[in-house]
Amino acid sequence: MYAPKTSDLRVHREMKPTWRRKLFLLTAAIILLIGGVGAASLYFTYEPTTLTVAVGPPGSENVRVMQTFAQQLARERASVRLRVVVEAGPAQSAGAISSGTADLAVVRGDLGIPNDGMVVAILRHSVVAVIVPAPGAKASKETRKSKSAKIEKIQQLAGRRIGMVSRSDANQQVLNLILRQYDIPLDKVQVVNLDPSEVGTAIRDDKVDALFVAGQLTGKTFADVVAAASTTKESATFLPIGEAEAIERRFPNYETAEIVANAFGSSPPKPSETIETIGFLQYIVANQALSEDRVAEFARRLYQARQSLSAELPAPLKIEAPSTDKDATVPVHPGAAAYLDGTQQTFFDRYNDLLYWGMILLSFCGSAGAGMVGYLRAGKHAHRSNLLERLIELMQAARIASTPRELDTLEAELDAILAATIREVEDQTVEERALTAFTLALDQARLAIADRRKTLLKRPSAALAFDTEHERVHPA
Repeated sequence: MYAPKTSDLRVHREMKPTWRRKLFLLTAAIILLIGGVGAASLYFTYEPTTLTVAVGPPGSENVRVMQTFAQQLARERASVRLRVVVEAGPAQSAGAISSGTADLAVVRGDLGIPNDGMVVAILRHSVVAVIVPAPGAKASKETRKSKSAKIEKIQQLAGRRIGMVSRSDANQQVLNLILRQYDIPLDKVQVVNLDPSEVGTAIRDDKVDALFVAGQLTGKTFADVVAAASTTKESATFLPIGEAEAIERRFPNYETAEIVANAFGSSPPKPSETIETIGFLQYIVANQALSEDRVAEFARRLYQARQSLSAELPAPLKIEAPSTDKDATVPVHPGAAAYLDGTQQTFFDRYNDLLYWGMILLSFCGSAGAGMVGYLRAGKHAHRSNLLERLIELMQAARIASTPRELDTLEAELDAILAATIREVEDQTVEERALTAFTLALDQARLAIADRRKTLLKRPSAALAFDTEHERVHPA
């Protein structure tokens, strides 16, 4: 019978990695997995996010603002980017928030904040002006004598033609509000919708008696309308809205405002005195479902870009922060509030508890794994000690065996121990020292059996005893 030698067992062992190497590879794999998950988390946390912003109408100052801001973010390779979607007007922009097709939108406060929207910033203050063109701005003497030159107050707008200067119909609501406040029936006023580029022609051709315009006081539209309604010698007439405070009390979405004297020049003064009027705010709102982190990052970029935006735009821009008080008139997005209040959390602030408990769990798993390995090693060590003790007993039993049959029984048990040990070697669960001790004990046991077998075969009595025993067990 072939008995594997010590060298055979060592070759078996070297063919595959040891269990320690396997444990090292498993630990390294776990560490790499944890590192990979962490790296992926950081990547997706700081990966540039593109937000869709709805703004309108086309060609308006608000569109230019958002497009300029989007270009700045792209140049700076910011972590948040903008995709500008131009809508027909502010009402449609608000609808994009409600429908979920936009993350951000520029809306008018007088039209109301969308139900699903929360304020991030005040983009601008808009004011309302009712302007009567100077008689000299009209083309002919006949039109200069028209009754429109006699309009000096809002009540005289009844029966007149009002040019609605707007690229959308959002200003119609404001005009109707003012007319109702002054008890002027809506059907007593003829509204002529004008694009800002059509104002000069409408005045010269005597198509309108007054102009209604709403927007940023320092914006291009306001300046162009006042210039078209005035001459080098005559100033346009600004009609005061004396009921501004009453309108504000009834409709909180509006606020009292003033157009200061000489706001559009002093030669001639336009206007000649400070005019009372009403105004409203234009907001940048975010969908309330948008994460606080993204809104906070957008708000940070927006407020930091105020000066650079003003430098790139033709009209001054003064972006303001909304009130974050609990009794504020408009809801502020938690992400914007966190930035404005200085409570914005970093990545480690947000996930500090998770990282802490993760480290504890990892430490616990490591301790448990080490304990389990120690327990298994202790059990295997005891098992191998028992095998070594048994090999020593077999060696001692072989030296006092009286018959070759006893030696055969001992050798069969040795073969069984060897087979079990070979399987452990294949599983890489046997240490080098244990393997050396086992092979030494195995060799000594086999030598003892071989020596004893030679001794018994040389003795005639032993052969006779063997034959007698054989005949007794196997009779003829």
